[in-house]
Amino acid sequence: MKSIKNLFIYLVPSLVSAIIPIITLPIFTRILTVEDYGIYALGLVYGTFVSGIANFGLTIGYERNFFENKESKEKQGTLLFSVLSFVVITFVFLGLITYSLQSNISSWLIGDRKWGNIIFLSYCAVGISSLKMYYLTYFKNTNNAKQFSIYSIDETILNVIFSFVLIYYFDSGVIGLVLGQLFGSSIVFFILTIKFIRLLSFRPNLNVLKSCLNISLPLTPRIFFGVIGNQFDKYMINLLGSVGGVGVYNLGQKISYVVFNFMTAIQNVNSPHVYDLMFIKGEEGGQEIGKYLTLPLYISAFIGLSVSLLSEEILFILTPPSYHGAVDIITVLSLLYVTYFFGKQPQLIYAKKTAITSYLTIFSIVLNILINIPFINLWGAEGAAYGTLLAGVLSSLATFYYSQRYFNIVWEYEKIAYIFLSLFVFAFIVIFLRKLEVVYYIRLIIKVFFGALYLLLGFNFNIINKELFYKLKQQISK
Repeated sequence: MKSIKNLFIYLVPSLVSAIIPIITLPIFTRILTVEDYGIYALGLVYGTFVSGIANFGLTIGYERNFFENKESKEKQGTLLFSVLSFVVITFVFLGLITYSLQSNISSWLIGDRKWGNIIFLSYCAVGISSLKMYYLTYFKNTNNAKQFSIYSIDETILNVIFSFVLIYYFDSGVIGLVLGQLFGSSIVFFILTIKFIRLLSFRPNLNVLKSCLNISLPLTPRIFFGVIGNQFDKYMINLLGSVGGVGVYNLGQKISYVVFNFMTAIQNVNSPHVYDLMFIKGEEGGQEIGKYLTLPLYISAFIGLSVSLLSEEILFILTPPSYHGAVDIITVLSLLYVTYFFGKQPQLIYAKKTAITSYLTIFSIVLNILINIPFINLWGAEGAAYGTLLAGVLSSLATFYYSQRYFNIVWEYEKIAYIFLSLFVFAFIVIFLRKLEVVYYIRLIIKVFFGALYLLLGFNFNIINKELFYKLKQQISK
C-alpha cells in the first residue's frame, strides 16, 4: 500500500518537529526559567492569532480547489500564486500595524511593555512559517511525501540550531527562541519560493483568488475565534495566575503536542484519499471512508495513550523540578488532541458549509472561556488543562454531529467506543494512582499492562492483524 509508505515519510517530519524540541529541553529548561517560557508562549499566542487572520482561511480553500484543478499544472500554479500573493500582502500590512503597536500589545498581553520585540518577532516567525504551508500543501496533494518531509525537517532543525546558538553562546535569553524560529522559517520559505517560481508559472489571477475566498472567507471567523479558543487559556492563566504558570502549561502543551503532530501526519496521508472518495463516489463513499479511518484513529489514540501514560517519565528525565508540575497537563492534553481526529475530517469543507464551522468555533470558544475561568481560578494551570479537555470534548461532539449531517461517514462505532473508553479510563486511573502516591514501580507495571491491553484490543477487533503487518513489512523492505 502506497499510503503506508507515505505515512512513514510524513511521520518523519512530524516526529522530528515534535521530538527535537523535546530532547533539547534538558538544555533550554536549565538556561531559561518558567517565566521565560511563559513570555515566549504569550508572544506565540499573538503571532498565531494575527497570522491566522492574515491567511483568511485560504489554506483550506486552496487545498479544496486544488483537487478541482488537479490535472493542469498551469492551473495549479495560478491557484497557488494567486492565494499566496494575497496572503503575503495581508501579512505585511498586519505586520506594519503590529510593529507600530508592539509595546502596547505587550503591555496588555504580557503585562510589561519591554517585551514588544517578542510580540513583533513572534508574529513574523509564525507568519512566515504559515506561508510555507502553501508549498507543503502542494507537495502533500501531489503525493510528494519526500519533498514534504525534507522541507519540514529542514525547518525544524534550523530552528533548533539557531535557537541553541543564540541562547547558549550569545546568551540572548528568551528572544533567542523566537529569533531561531524566525531565521529557520525564513530560510526554508525563501528556498521554496525560488523552487516553485521555477516549477510553476507565476500568474496570479483575481478570479481564481475570488473562488478560493468564497470558500475561505466564511472560515475567517472560525480562525479568529478558533485561535482565541486554542490560545485564550494561556492568557487567562497569566491574568488569573502568573507568567510562570503559563510557562509550565506551555511546556506540558509542547510535549503533549507530539500526539497532535502525529495525527496531522496521518491526516496528510488520509485527506487526499478521503477527498477522492468524496468527489468520485459522493455520499456512497461514506461507508468506505468510515472503514478506512478506523486504523488511523486507533493508531492516533495509541500515541495519545502512550504519551499520556509516560508523561511523568518524560518530564522527570528531561526537565528540572521547577517544570514537574506539568505532568497532569501532558496527560490531559494528550487525550484532548486525540478527540480532534473527527474535526480534522473535511466533511463540511467538501459540502461547502464552511460558515457552519465558524458557528461551531464561536460555540467552542464561548464554552472554553466559561469552563476555564472557574477551573483556572480553582486549580491554576492544571485546571486549564482539565477545562480545555472538557470544552474540547463537548465541542468535538457538536462538530461531529453537524459534519455527519452534511456528509455521512459510516463509522465503525463499536470499535471507536472501545478505543475512547480505553484511552480515557486508562489515563485517569494513572492520574488517580499518582495523586494517591502509589509506589512508582506498581504504577509503572500498571502502565505497561494498560499499553498491552490496548494492543490486544486492536487484535480483538481485527483493527490490526497479520495482513497489516505483512503489508507493512513489504513497504519497509522496499
